[in-house]
Amino acid sequence: MTREQAIGKIIFALDVESFADAERWVATLAGRVGMFKVGKQLFTACGPDVVRMIRERGGEVFLDLKYHDIPNTVAMATVEAARLGASLCNLHALGGFEMMAATASALKKECGEVRPRVLAVTILTSSTEETLREVGIERPVPEIVVRLARLAQKAGIDGVVASPQETPLIREACGFGFLIVTPGVRPAAAAVNDQKRVMTPAEAVRAGADYLVIGRPIAAANDPVAATEAIIAEIMTA
Repeated sequence: MTREQAIGKIIFALDVESFADAERWVATLAGRVGMFKVGKQLFTACGPDVVRMIRERGGEVFLDLKYHDIPNTVAMATVEAARLGASLCNLHALGGFEMMAATASALKKECGEVRPRVLAVTILTSSTEETLREVGIERPVPEIVVRLARLAQKAGIDGVVASPQETPLIREACGFGFLIVTPGVRPAAAAVNDQKRVMTPAEAVRAGADYLVIGRPIAAANDPVAATEAIIAEIMTA
């Protein structure tokens, strides 16, 4: 794998509190990551302006707001994400087939082929089977993840967000045209933090992940640029 291909797989999680912090990270990591993830914290603090800032600086954006609402609301929110210039955005697969299908249809109608790719969140990487039992889901995590991935694909969604540990199962069920974005990626020396189902970058790529969401292993490093370069080098070995 080339350096450019390895860089293209990295999505840096901009889990910061302010516009200034986001600007600093975009300047620091420009050219070393393929995309910047804007999640609920940063978007709530700064709104669409932070997405526009990243786009103006030549960066691509994964708008990670995990929409989960009635079908029309999610569909229209996703259309607005497209208008904002997001390259990736997502919704919760647990919202069901109708919600996902309405979103896919609305994007096709409003944006044609020039649109963001939409991902369905299967089961959060912070969740365990005990977590699921507490909300009444009694099936094993891998079984639920594959079921939700198949439902998303049937609804016209482009891919899923899923733990790297379920990636091979999703690949087998949904094929290679289906995107898989994996959080819960931690270099061997990094802390696991609140993630429960994790892999190293090389392991996740070998398992079939298209993109790796990486935040704290870079942001908390003494030398974030060196940490990013080490991750790039590790991915290249995969």
